Amino acid sequence: MSQMPPIKVFTDASTAAEIRGYAAEDWVSGFTTNPTLMRKGGVTNYKAFAVEAINAAAGKPLSLEVVADDLELMEEQGRILGSWGCNVVVKIPITTTSGESCVPVVRSLLDAGIRVNVTAIMTDAQVSGLAEVLYPEDEIIVSVFAGRIADSGIDPVPIMRRYVDQLSVFPNAELLWASPREVLNLMQASEIGCHIITVTPDLL
Repeated sequence: MSQMPPIKVFTDASTAAEIRGYAAEDWVSGFTTNPTLMRKGGVTNYKAFAVEAINAAAGKPLSLEVVADDLELMEEQGRILGSWGCNVVVKIPITTTSGESCVPVVRSLLDAGIRVNVTAIMTDAQVSGLAEVLYPEDEIIVSVFAGRIADSGIDPVPIMRRYVDQLSVFPNAELLWASPREVLNLMQASEIGCHIITVTPDLL
């Protein structure tokens, strides 16, 4: 790993043991998880898992996702998650399952001083809509599902490069290349200036 490119590697994790193991590696900068990964890891108690995972991350950022699908409850859960640890980044989808924008929830959590990871982004309109409500001081991760864009037959590289430029006016915003399919994606993400890439343990 001595020749790792200049990009932060976040590991997708389904258990606290995975997080603990990778936290010891200096080339791993943080962690993400979600309800699907947690089910895969056999998690049955969200808070118990989260508390163990927060400690296992050893101070490195850990994205914990809300499970609600309506805006009011999503914000409530986001505030709770954000109170559990100083390294927690609250993960909010860009829309609900019905397509309602979650940008108001993101803005409210940022106003409360909570770091946010906006996930499941797939389109220009979603990135632009989010950028419209951001301030330079906002600490936010913008997670674009580049791998799923590629699955649709579209080259994600020029798209992600455009998002790097679009978000450059926000010094505390970080663009994350999500859902990589191969090691090449890590090199591509780094070359165009993405700040973070999530990588599964299998791919690592």
